Amino acid sequence: MKEKLGGDAIWVQAQETGPDVTPVRANGEKHSDTVLSSRGERWQLVKCLTKRNRRRVRRRLFCRESFDIFSRLPTPQMNSVRASNVSRRPRRVSRPRPVQPDRNHQERDEDIPAEMVAEESGPGAQNSPYQLRRKSLPKRTVCPTKTNMEGASTSTTENFGHRPKRPRVSGKCPDLPAAPAEQYLQEKLPDEVVLKIFSYLLEQDLCRAACVCKRFSELANDPILWKRLYMEVFEYTRPMMHPEAGKFYQINPEEYEQPNPWKESFQQLYKGAHVKPGFAEHFYSNPARYKGRDNMFYYDTIEDALGGGQEPHFDGLIFVHSGIYTDEWIYIESPITMIGAAPGKVAEKVIIENTRDSTFVFMEGSEDAYVGFMTIRFNPDDKSAQHHNAHHCLEITVNCSPIIDHCIIRSTCTVGSAVCVSGQGACPTIKHCNISDCENVGLYITDHAQGIYEDNEISNNALAGIWVKNHGNPIIRRNHIHHGRDVGVFTFDHGMGYFESCNIHRNRIAGFEVKAYANPTVVRCEIHHGQTGGIYVHEKGRGQFIENKIYANNFAGVWITSNSDPTIRGNAIFNGNQGGVYIFGDGRGLIEGNDIYGNALAGIQIRTNSCPIVRHNKIHDGQHGGIYVHEKGQGVIEENEVYSNTLAGVWVTTGSMPVLRRNRIHSGKQVGVYFYDNGHGVLEDNDIYNHMYSGVQIRTGSNPKIRRNKIWGGQNGGILVYNSGLGFIEDNEIFDNAMAGVWIKTDSNPTLRRNKIHDGRDGGICIFNGGRGLLEENDIFRNAQAGVLISTNSHPTLRKNRIFDGFAAGIEITNHATATLEGNQIFNNRFGGLFLASGVNVTMKDNKIQNNQDAIEKAVSRGQCLYKISSYTSYPMHDFYRCHTCNTTDRNAICVNCIKKCHQGHDVEFIRHDRFFCDCGAGTLSNPCTLAGEPTHDTDTLYDSAPPIESNTLQHN
Repeated sequence: MKEKLGGDAIWVQAQETGPDVTPVRANGEKHSDTVLSSRGERWQLVKCLTKRNRRRVRRRLFCRESFDIFSRLPTPQMNSVRASNVSRRPRRVSRPRPVQPDRNHQERDEDIPAEMVAEESGPGAQNSPYQLRRKSLPKRTVCPTKTNMEGASTSTTENFGHRPKRPRVSGKCPDLPAAPAEQYLQEKLPDEVVLKIFSYLLEQDLCRAACVCKRFSELANDPILWKRLYMEVFEYTRPMMHPEAGKFYQINPEEYEQPNPWKESFQQLYKGAHVKPGFAEHFYSNPARYKGRDNMFYYDTIEDALGGGQEPHFDGLIFVHSGIYTDEWIYIESPITMIGAAPGKVAEKVIIENTRDSTFVFMEGSEDAYVGFMTIRFNPDDKSAQHHNAHHCLEITVNCSPIIDHCIIRSTCTVGSAVCVSGQGACPTIKHCNISDCENVGLYITDHAQGIYEDNEISNNALAGIWVKNHGNPIIRRNHIHHGRDVGVFTFDHGMGYFESCNIHRNRIAGFEVKAYANPTVVRCEIHHGQTGGIYVHEKGRGQFIENKIYANNFAGVWITSNSDPTIRGNAIFNGNQGGVYIFGDGRGLIEGNDIYGNALAGIQIRTNSCPIVRHNKIHDGQHGGIYVHEKGQGVIEENEVYSNTLAGVWVTTGSMPVLRRNRIHSGKQVGVYFYDNGHGVLEDNDIYNHMYSGVQIRTGSNPKIRRNKIWGGQNGGILVYNSGLGFIEDNEIFDNAMAGVWIKTDSNPTLRRNKIHDGRDGGICIFNGGRGLLEENDIFRNAQAGVLISTNSHPTLRKNRIFDGFAAGIEITNHATATLEGNQIFNNRFGGLFLASGVNVTMKDNKIQNNQDAIEKAVSRGQCLYKISSYTSYPMHDFYRCHTCNTTDRNAICVNCIKKCHQGHDVEFIRHDRFFCDCGAGTLSNPCTLAGEPTHDTDTLYDSAPPIESNTLQHN
């Protein structure tokens, strides 16, 4: 549309368009319902109204509903100024009209309206669907109506034209037929023209226009009209919804379920005071322009707006528009609502700053106050001065519970904090805020204060992101706390709090620190990538840490020290650059139900007199060991599953005395449980199985109590005791190990009582290299090699044992070893009961050796090669010969029958009575054996040449 202002009259002309051109709405959208018929068509939309005649006609045009439009149409040059004076003399508006010769004779004067005369000209007029004629309009009576916005004025009944004023009529209006002009305006005027007229109206006028008819209702609710009006008042580029007290949020109009979110937001935000510097004078000096906005107030400063709370219709809603507001004294002690109003990112464009005092102070009486969508800064000139130590960006004191929402909070002062919440009854709600880049603490909660803190970003603060102390007990949910130059969250001095679903990471010290009787609850948080540790509990700290993810921290995932006693339950603690959980310095705590894996050092480390309870955890796939107890560490370690760790599943060392009970320790790449360097403690009722080394190793003065365990599947045996190891090994079941069930060597002296050692893939108990020990009341059976092998200067005592059903010998004593055998029962073993090598002296008393199968003696008596019954997998004890003719060495042994048959007439020598398999029968000599048949490839010679593998764990400590 093209507008023209002539004198005091307002003219609206249609833009010249060609035929079949679709008009365009005021918002730029095409309208497909109306097609202009020809180029050059123009219509007169509004007649000139004189000031004298204005009062008689201004409410007549839309007669079906009262509504004040034409009395306040603005000029094109200034949309905010209404027309107050118009010319009385009517003017003629010419428009093209088709040439119709017959019609000139048919038209009569009475067909022409009295106030409007249309001149017919131009060839394009013949296709025009709109024709305004000068015709007297019948007198109509309209009823007053009330709009849906408070403050709208009611319509009055007036005459149209020059007729006398008719009296007002109250009550229901009769349904009178619409006059042609009214019908034209209501039904035939193009949408684009109506929308252009509506674009000059204020909100209450639009609401009145919507009451005229269905068509006007649809057009007056056009979102583009309301968006323009909305942005003019509130500046928001997206609708700000305010469905209830204390709740504001912006929406995307395209995604909103209602057709006109701009109008809906306008209605929700309508009553309010606006802080808009420089605009208040313009607003109050143009009352005609803003007639109907009686419920809006404008101020130049926030202080003035806070002081204007006594204005009528003021409901406590204050809009602070774009700008920087400096050094205002904002003390809030009433339930006001203060919200930033700006286009784009609102909070970045509304800045409230103070350089001398706390920027915002909430005092008693501000229980339901709201501050949102703005930047709040405290920026003192002297940032380190001590007189600023009580100043903050936000200070929330006793007995007040404001809502702080979508704010950016900054403090450059090196003392104090950005947000301080203190005192009994201080219980704010702080949500969707950014508390970052502060030179001290970000959020400080103390002195019994509480509150709800949700969805905030707290980052890059010089000290802790959050401090909670002195019985502060906040609820902190879904906050993002990261890149702090100190700790992420610090609770101390009896501080408490409930922390849920927070993301805490990349802080310079621990992600979460608890100290001095603090007792927070931390649930379902992620604590990761700390430059030191994840959680640090010290100096009698407590706390409950439940179902968190703690990972990728440079030091331990959880540190517990100095008499602290937290609960660590149901967490995933993984991929730490050091260990999972460290307890030291008299630390305690309950470590329960956690999944601890993939850490570079031990999954759990207990040291220096610490005594935690560790139960129901999974500790697995560590790059080091599972549980490491050292330096007099203690603790109860029960019902855990420890598996697939690179080093030992459990280490116990240097005077430590833990209790390990009912654990499953399996599938390790070295030892299952490793006691060394005076490691003690109790190992009972555990399942220890499938380790690449021994299930249990005991060495260097260690003296544990090992009882009622099941130890099986070790590739290097069940239990290995060496290097002066001790221990009480009682009531265990040791079976299905690849080597001996129990190894005792190098001056070790354990006590084995009432154990069942069976079904080993090698021997039952092997004692050698000076090993000793007391073996009492054990059942040793169904082992592939000797039930008990005693060798190389060892001297054990065997008392009241039962050794039976072995696939080789019952007891074999060789290589200058001695033993004391008292009251043992040796029966039903395949090779025989008791075999003593040459030079062995044994003390024997009350032993029963009976019902053994004596397969060796039977083979010798039948003239068979002993290789037939032993192959190269076992070592029967018998006479050991050499053949000088065949040039055999000391390591080549020939049985007595091969000497008699295969080496008959050779130069032979008797060596000793000992354990061996026949090398002649094995086919390792130059002459083939005539007794054994086809030779079998030899893999080794003597049994003693394959000692157990000792753990090399120490080199990794």
